[in-house]
Amino acid sequence: DRVQHSQSATMGRMHSKGKGISRSAKPYRRSAPSWLKVTSAAVLEQIAKFAKKGMTPSQIGVALRDSHGIAQVKSVTGSKILRILKSQGVSPTVPEDLYCLIKKAVSVRKHLERNRKDCDAKFRLILIESRVHRLGRYYKKAGKLPPNWKYESATASAIVQ
Repeated sequence: DRVQHSQSATMGRMHSKGKGISRSAKPYRRSAPSWLKVTSAAVLEQIAKFAKKGMTPSQIGVALRDSHGIAQVKSVTGSKILRILKSQGVSPTVPEDLYCLIKKAVSVRKHLERNRKDCDAKFRLILIESRVHRLGRYYKKAGKLPPNWKYESATASAIVQ
């Protein structure tokens, strides 16, 4: 009988031909490394400081990894960055992936105002906005967005600043 590999069962990208499976691997050990001498309280304080600057959870994680040597916040504090932000009451109102898609749609729409004949950008905007609608539908069902939330291109630039 045939053995099915995980590679052959990968799901394709939504609006492209790619079926890539490359990704980073997290360390097997879930405890903080022995050489890391940072306390949980110091990390929480740092996260709060970055959040006040207006950084997204993934930007906070990158900053902590690159300039403070904290590879995994969860291994040090016991909870993830977004959960820490929620407990401190400074979590973003719109989920980060949806925010990035809306930001991309706004920039493409701005480009189209200057370049009306760019048909490829027009097509890509349709694809981006369909992803926004799909993700919005998911987050409304999951309860992370209010049930009356709706993406409108006219008000999208107000969400993204």
